[in-house]
Amino acid sequence: MLTKLFGRPRTTPAPSRPEIPSGVRVWAIGDIHGRLDLLEPLVAAVRSDLEASGATRKVCIFLGDYIDRGPASCEVIRFLTGLDRAGPIEWRFLKGNHEETMLDFLDDPSVGPAWCTYGGDTTLRSYGLRPPAVKHVAGGWASLSQDLAHKLLPGEQAFLEGLELSVEIGGYFFAHAGARPGVPLLKQRPHDLMWIRRTFLDSDVPFERIVVHGHTPTSDVHVDARRVGIDTKAYESGMLTALGLWKGERRLLKAVETPEGVAIRPEGLA
Repeated sequence: MLTKLFGRPRTTPAPSRPEIPSGVRVWAIGDIHGRLDLLEPLVAAVRSDLEASGATRKVCIFLGDYIDRGPASCEVIRFLTGLDRAGPIEWRFLKGNHEETMLDFLDDPSVGPAWCTYGGDTTLRSYGLRPPAVKHVAGGWASLSQDLAHKLLPGEQAFLEGLELSVEIGGYFFAHAGARPGVPLLKQRPHDLMWIRRTFLDSDVPFERIVVHGHTPTSDVHVDARRVGIDTKAYESGMLTALGLWKGERRLLKAVETPEGVAIRPEGLA
């Protein structure tokens, strides 16, 4: 469907329009944050495009932050774990800082109060749990951590623990948050790949590849000679964005909440 819409169209700085290898078609999906209502139609549109393409390698990379803030974190995790890993599409899942914090909470309940200040409370509620009324009582958080572990279906914790930190394809490097300037991309620290912000965003130091990332929300996609940011704040804006890459082309798909329902809107990207 979308193939018809679009047609078939150390540090050495990356070229301004790097290429994906011949025969490879890639989509990257930005921060979901519990918006299953946007995720399902966007994945269906991406799947349709990949299946209709003549690519010999078909890849969909999720950039992390599947949970927190939006209403359906549990359902998003279950949807993602249910994607067919044996089919023709290569599904890749990166770890965001929110997934790292959820895993930390499962290991160390004292993380709970801080996690809930930036969206963990909505994730707990999506699993049918409620944060303690008195936040400084350690026993309540310990019980809640155990309850959350019991709520996870078989495979869900393994999914979370198996999330990747980065993916590199052609002239692009995919990470949740970005990368530290001056450090080769393949030598980045895990913490930077999941958490970095201003040091990455404000720098003009080039990388060997264009960095595709989420983590820092913007009202629309950000693109420059160093990076492409596709976190469009789905949990609040009602817009979840995917970036498509093949040969020298770049395209966008946006799942947009409207009064009539979710609309899928294809766009070009310079």
